[in-house]
Amino acid sequence: MKAIGIDIGGTKIETQVFDNDWQVAARARMDTPHDYSALVAAVAGQVAWAKAEAGALPVGIGSAGLVHPSTGRMIAANLAANGHRFGADLDAAIGCGVTLLNDCRALALSEAVFGAGRGADTVAAVILGTGVSGGVIHGGALRDGPTGTGGEIGHVAAPAHLIAAYDLPIYDCGCGRRGCVETYICGPGLVRLAHHITGLDVTPRDIAARKADDMAQVWGVWCALVGEVLHGLVVTLDPDIIILGGGLSLIDGVAQDVQAAAQAAQFADFTVPPVVIAQGGDTSGARGAAYAAWSAHHD
Repeated sequence: MKAIGIDIGGTKIETQVFDNDWQVAARARMDTPHDYSALVAAVAGQVAWAKAEAGALPVGIGSAGLVHPSTGRMIAANLAANGHRFGADLDAAIGCGVTLLNDCRALALSEAVFGAGRGADTVAAVILGTGVSGGVIHGGALRDGPTGTGGEIGHVAAPAHLIAAYDLPIYDCGCGRRGCVETYICGPGLVRLAHHITGLDVTPRDIAARKADDMAQVWGVWCALVGEVLHGLVVTLDPDIIILGGGLSLIDGVAQDVQAAAQAAQFADFTVPPVVIAQGGDTSGARGAAYAAWSAHHD
């Protein structure tokens, strides 16, 4: 066995044990608690289960949110860990050190090393789920900076021309800012768009099923907003490939639809890179976290 990886999102916690070929040997999934103490206890319980299955292995955790580089406190718009020293509290609860990184950085690493981004020089990943985040791998390694905020594309300002064109409200974001693009294109944001445009209260699953019918306008607006986010990645990073993860990436045809929207946003006749779905699915981050933990123990 190689390592244990845990993917913590706003909705679910996925734990995976990886064998020597980096295949999943055992897995478990549970809902994400909305209370901080319960969250820490749940993750510690998942680690205990995985170690009972596979022994004392390196533990990597990919979690929604950011860790402040000076204080160690989490900034998490969609997780009960906001404001807490999540990494330190997990270490204490588990009884050993863990490797903690952002869930989208973990997904990007997984896909660059094992998945859809293998062989690409620059890989950009985007999680579209309860929240929205990004990660960049260059030359097979995560690109980190002094603030630790690189990749937080969900918290750039939503594109003004689309907000005006569709007469959309400006929403407060859980990060403390206003008008972040995450508030429109995350799962709850898609629901908000549907209510604003149609007056109906529907779920993302409803919208996906009806995106060619009465939810066509909602889907078109959502894709246009996501396309602008991807266009921003193209004109700043110029990646070889963009990989989508998170629950909304499971919607049939989403990669093709948002690639078309990104192409429509692109300059003149310049192209955009391929937009594909993570080969590891919406839990690919667990493998990236496990790989980061294993790598840290083998430096």
